[in-house]
Amino acid sequence: MGQRVVVGVGLLVVALVLTGSAGIASGDANNVTSRPTIEGAYPNPIASGDAGEYVVVSLPVNSTLDNATLTDGTTRIALSNISKRGAVVISPDPTAARKRTDRTVANLTGFELANSGETLRIEIDGERTDQLRYRDAPEGKIAVVEAGRVRWRTLGATDFQVATAGPGSVRAFVLPDNPDLPAEVLRGATQRILLGGYTLSSERIASTLIRAHQRGVEVQVLLEGDPVGGRTRAEARQLDRLTEAGIDVAVVAGPRARVDYHHAKYAVVDDRALVMTENWKPAGTGGNASRGWGVVTEQGPIVDNLTATFAADRGWRDSRDWEAFRAGKTYERGESAMGTYPTNFEAATVAVNRTELLRTPDNGGDRLVGELDDAEHSIDVVQASLGAWDGRFPTALRRAAQRGVDVRILLSSAWYSKEENRAAVHRFREWASRTNAGLSIKLARPDGRFEKIHAKGAIVDDETVLVGSLNWNDAAATSNREVMLLLHGREVAAYYGDVFEADWTAGQHPALPVGVIAAVVGCLLLAGAVLGKIRFSESASGVGPAAGGDRSPGK
Repeated sequence: MGQRVVVGVGLLVVALVLTGSAGIASGDANNVTSRPTIEGAYPNPIASGDAGEYVVVSLPVNSTLDNATLTDGTTRIALSNISKRGAVVISPDPTAARKRTDRTVANLTGFELANSGETLRIEIDGERTDQLRYRDAPEGKIAVVEAGRVRWRTLGATDFQVATAGPGSVRAFVLPDNPDLPAEVLRGATQRILLGGYTLSSERIASTLIRAHQRGVEVQVLLEGDPVGGRTRAEARQLDRLTEAGIDVAVVAGPRARVDYHHAKYAVVDDRALVMTENWKPAGTGGNASRGWGVVTEQGPIVDNLTATFAADRGWRDSRDWEAFRAGKTYERGESAMGTYPTNFEAATVAVNRTELLRTPDNGGDRLVGELDDAEHSIDVVQASLGAWDGRFPTALRRAAQRGVDVRILLSSAWYSKEENRAAVHRFREWASRTNAGLSIKLARPDGRFEKIHAKGAIVDDETVLVGSLNWNDAAATSNREVMLLLHGREVAAYYGDVFEADWTAGQHPALPVGVIAAVVGCLLLAGAVLGKIRFSESASGVGPAAGGDRSPGK
């Protein structure tokens, strides 16, 4: 067994040298080239002794593999001994390898892989036809060939493509204006509820799920195991209630987690999908604090692909039952949001020309940057905060502003992010002034309509709306499970555009007409003249205004 080396992805140095055909990442037998290729390698499993390490080779359909071998320079494996075609796994421990992949595992043992680096080659009649070279294999990562290059991906990582649905209608809503809507969608379930979230502490949502389960609805819940700041006692109590009622509750956690955080906020309810920016807690879906955006859609491709997302995340080995995960853990008391706010924007059914389902780390980041880069005249962004100045999303916004797009960014003024966001406002304003770019940025003034910004949305060219869970930083886009919808159409854009405009202008005092201003100034001048004529003199009763009146202490 090779020497075990565990390094961060940032220290990764890999190179791929190919002669002949390039390797492919999909493993689709119909797409392989006429010669066998090396698709990937998994040299550093999270297991004692690296049990289950393997190499993936792509073997062409209906081809002969006579005189074709896989070698690491020392050991050779005759590919002609493999009867299967397509993507085939070769491992020194086939039994352990089968626990780590759903691909075909050949019934023959292979060579051992060094964590510190290896050069793998396919040779035909002694001539090298394909080669994969890696160095410093990160623990739990698989080297895959993508577009002719080797990239390290977490074992089991999904590879979802952007899912698209055609024309239709959706139910658009915002919070805290419509706090009953998320629970109402769940109450309408007759067959299934697949609820994906970051946290769930709402007693109302938990009770709604329990009642659905009691009337025969299949209910499953999948949350983040280790949310930032820790889990509260109130949330643990609600998850205990769900589990005691017989509901399947699981959390994404542990050393085999393929995402840093399960941060998505959605639900599949029968044949409907609910996608939001808000958590399942009083401050979010309960309407007690946050400005959030949400949408309900019955578009089949969106519902089906969101169902597949839930199944993939619940089915992976990092998904742990809540009851087992909770054992021996204690949680801290948290503060509950108790605010109440008016309904300024009712939910509305609006038309969409097209809807796209984006998921990270699979495709969401690239697709969002592409949308920003395609903007022609306007981008309005609402976010709790922005990522690093040189992050891909802030950089894309600056690119847009430099080419003449009118960019507006509205950030949260919540106490815990105010200092960071003020610094961002200052830096963006300084940059816009220096470059003469059309970019405006400010902190939100809730003006009694909500407590804080938690929405993560954007409106592009008054035609496209982004609604979802993604915070605009690189880590979230590359390492978290996030779910977003891109909604195309002027009607849906107008709905969220009205909300953005109201939030953007909130707290601003309307300009007074010139005549009114002149009248106010005249009154002030007159008052000054009158006050100038008042004289104070000593009197028998003490100091008092000579012109009369009462001047009592403490007034």
